[in-house]
Amino acid sequence: MAKGMYRIGVDVGGTFTDFTIENVSSGDFLYFKLSSTPDDPSDAIVNGISQILELFQIGAAEISYIGHGTTVATNMIIERRGVPTGLITTQGFRDVLAIGRQTRPALYDVTVKRPPPLVERYRRLEVAERLNAKGEELSPLDEAELERVLDQLAATGVEAIAISFLHAYKNAEHEVAAARIAARKLPGVYVSTSSSVLPEFREFERTSTTVLNAYVGPRMAAYFDRLKAKIAERGISVAPMIIHSNGGLLSIDSAKRLPVTTCLSGPAAGVIGAAVVGAAAGVRDLVTFDVGGTSTDVSLVVDGKPKLASSREVAGYPVRLPMIDIHVIGAGGGSIAQVDDAQALKVGPRSAGAHPGPVAYGRGGDLPTLTDANICLNRLNPVALLDGRMPVDREAAWTSIEEKIARPLGISVEKAAYGVIQVAAANMSRAIRAVTTEQGHDVGDIALFAFGGAGPLHASEVARESGIRRILVPQEPGTMCARGVLLSDVSLDFVRMQLTAATQSSWERACAALREMADEGDRWLAGENVEPELRRAELAIDAHYAGQSHELRVPLEAADPSGLDDFLARFGNAHEAAFGYQNAGQPVFLVSCRLRAVGVVPKQLEPSHKGGSSLAAAETDVRSVYYGPEEGWLQTPIFRRSALPVGTNVVGPCVIEEMSSTTVVLRGQTATIDAYGNIIITS
Repeated sequence: MAKGMYRIGVDVGGTFTDFTIENVSSGDFLYFKLSSTPDDPSDAIVNGISQILELFQIGAAEISYIGHGTTVATNMIIERRGVPTGLITTQGFRDVLAIGRQTRPALYDVTVKRPPPLVERYRRLEVAERLNAKGEELSPLDEAELERVLDQLAATGVEAIAISFLHAYKNAEHEVAAARIAARKLPGVYVSTSSSVLPEFREFERTSTTVLNAYVGPRMAAYFDRLKAKIAERGISVAPMIIHSNGGLLSIDSAKRLPVTTCLSGPAAGVIGAAVVGAAAGVRDLVTFDVGGTSTDVSLVVDGKPKLASSREVAGYPVRLPMIDIHVIGAGGGSIAQVDDAQALKVGPRSAGAHPGPVAYGRGGDLPTLTDANICLNRLNPVALLDGRMPVDREAAWTSIEEKIARPLGISVEKAAYGVIQVAAANMSRAIRAVTTEQGHDVGDIALFAFGGAGPLHASEVARESGIRRILVPQEPGTMCARGVLLSDVSLDFVRMQLTAATQSSWERACAALREMADEGDRWLAGENVEPELRRAELAIDAHYAGQSHELRVPLEAADPSGLDDFLARFGNAHEAAFGYQNAGQPVFLVSCRLRAVGVVPKQLEPSHKGGSSLAAAETDVRSVYYGPEEGWLQTPIFRRSALPVGTNVVGPCVIEEMSSTTVVLRGQTATIDAYGNIIITS
């Protein structure tokens, strides 16, 4: 590979840590992956980078960029491994976290419980202060009482404090003053204010998001500092950038201030990468299908743009921040298969993870997984994975499925393993329907973009189950999230509340707020070292009809003081598209002004894939693969993906192997390699 400057994208998953390396000079890509280190994900990152430098003969000084997608914050919340956290709030609002929205997590399941607040009641304390809904001071902040409250929290051993005052989204002065006093009185304690994390109305969501930010803040900051130091020790001068949940990049300093934004950052990078790669290949409407070791993540991309959500729950806790709308289920390669008390076969959500992992990995795992089922049926290479770097034990996997699944059900091992795959495919198909047909989208017009280590392995079964006729598998799909890191822009979202009827005067105030936010976003981008010519501002206003409780987001081309009528027309059209009607006689309320500051990262995607000389030359083996009770075991050609000629049809059944993943093509399906190196499967 030609010498030059290199950009590295990294994604840390539950089982593997993935790398994509781009040669900026040539536009070529390299791919690498190794097992994750759950106790400290930075170990796998640094070990991987060290191996990459040695394996591909790259000098540390040639690394110009490192981007990192992570689920460290998410895992910390799921596993309740954050720090002892205190909450300081307005007098009378101590129990907002416990009261919540008074909705049941599952309407008809009485056994499902809401998770307990991350801040225990004795650490949720009040101070005297009050603003009205316009942000006007009704009662000043009682600083003497605040100091007593801080002493009380310090005595309980808190390492982080969340400050969430009533109506602070309109006026942050009390929160800023409280944070300043807390920093002076309790040096070393992480302080997070709602006005800096989520300056929006809705007390429960605002407080919950702020608490989560504080809860993970100290340990995320320590993780980021540790990662930065380890990379510097390898002689690499650049500090890593961090992907956050809207698919944009943040500097480490920004990520340390807003660590809650990194929840689901790795999956978000995969969706961004899929949108860019799909658009380059002429596929702009797709559903992303990311199957890793522990979960399946699906998301919708329409006209080349990922679908966004304004909030979601992480382990049952609301996080109200702009993020890519990703539907997650517990079904991955490491998902454990078992027979329950009713003699029903279940797969997931429990996972074997990276340690001990599937039985076939020989690391002490004794429970059969989805990966073990694929190895038993020879869909996965029964000898070794990762281009031979990872030996597997098919006999151990076979024995495990025989003992734990086949015998209890009284069926053959082949049928048991195939049943595991079918159950997983049914679960995955339900997730796809949740973001497509259940949202009014016709799957006949949508392609399945399969990636992750196990996505292409199951894509053909899932597409057939879901009624999808076209599948796109990118190059080295097991590292797609890492590649997405290289295709993501620097970005951060800003918001200012309006909460006013849409009149000419209020519209002019909203436009003024957007212009001020544009200046703020420009200053932030300058702080992220983005060149002026690469800075962009994306504007939008959230609005709703009078009497409604949920708003719609309407993009704007500019903050035009004379554009009220155009905005109202856009809102009406958006409402009709979402709900089937618009109400021209109903007053419209402006809820919030939004701005996304974007630093554009150049993206090199050229149709330069060459492939091999012939189909015969690409065939590396023939092995017996099981396709279900009807077809049984069939002698199946095994192809090396990189050697497949561009434009040549490969008729199923066949198996296509590469370093990071394996693609199974069923009977009745045809695969073709395009000029970008994507596998296009049609049926």
